[in-house]
Amino acid sequence: MPSSHPGAAAARMPGAVMDRGAEIPMEAVAPGTNPAARMHLREDLKRIRCAVLLCLLSVLVLVLPIAYLLVGHLRAPSSCAGQVTEEKGSRFLKQRAVDTVTETLPSAEKPRAHLTVKRQDLTTTTGNHLPILQWEDKRGLAFTKNNLSYSSNSLVIPVSGDYYVYAQVTFRGPIENHTKPNSVTEIITKVTDSYPVPTNLLTGTKTLSENGNNWFQPIYLGAVVSLKVGDRLMVNVSDIKLVDYTKEHITFFGAFLL
Repeated sequence: MPSSHPGAAAARMPGAVMDRGAEIPMEAVAPGTNPAARMHLREDLKRIRCAVLLCLLSVLVLVLPIAYLLVGHLRAPSSCAGQVTEEKGSRFLKQRAVDTVTETLPSAEKPRAHLTVKRQDLTTTTGNHLPILQWEDKRGLAFTKNNLSYSSNSLVIPVSGDYYVYAQVTFRGPIENHTKPNSVTEIITKVTDSYPVPTNLLTGTKTLSENGNNWFQPIYLGAVVSLKVGDRLMVNVSDIKLVDYTKEHITFFGAFLL
């Protein structure tokens, strides 16, 4: 049985206190306060950081090629559209440059020409197309200036722009061994290098209703036409034998840059 003697209890108490005091420092020591534990903690944190960085780098390595391909795919249509826009812009700038040059040209330096009628070479009138009139470009009232030249029965345009084109052809009769027609026709045509088939720019037709063989019929055509460098203008008629070539002021052909 345990002793109830006060002295015995007192004798046991110091030992118990001492044992408890010895246990407190061991339990009170926290791992964070231990230098070795702190070192291990720092190493663990470094390893975690390295692992996170490696994961991020791996994600970037995988994502970057995919992003590059997606961006290239999205930019391809826009680049084509940009190329078309650039070509249109280039054509616009070229045309604007031509317009600027023609607008700044003094009137005396703008291309112009006035051709007059001459005796026709009838040997050139064969073929399926209407006959082409031949012109005088140097003598009398005729002239060509500032590179608007006359070649192969045509006026050759030197500068792109808007031109006033005009022509008057006077038909007359009677012609020996030639029956009187019901009508006469005049056409101003254009030929380009890209489309060599003649294009009708202006057309005029008059019906001959007078009685008798002595008749006189002028046809005048004139309009503003947009032309390009190298375009060729000519005048066709329904019957070249009926053209009055005796007076240069009744049958003529010309153009000038506006």
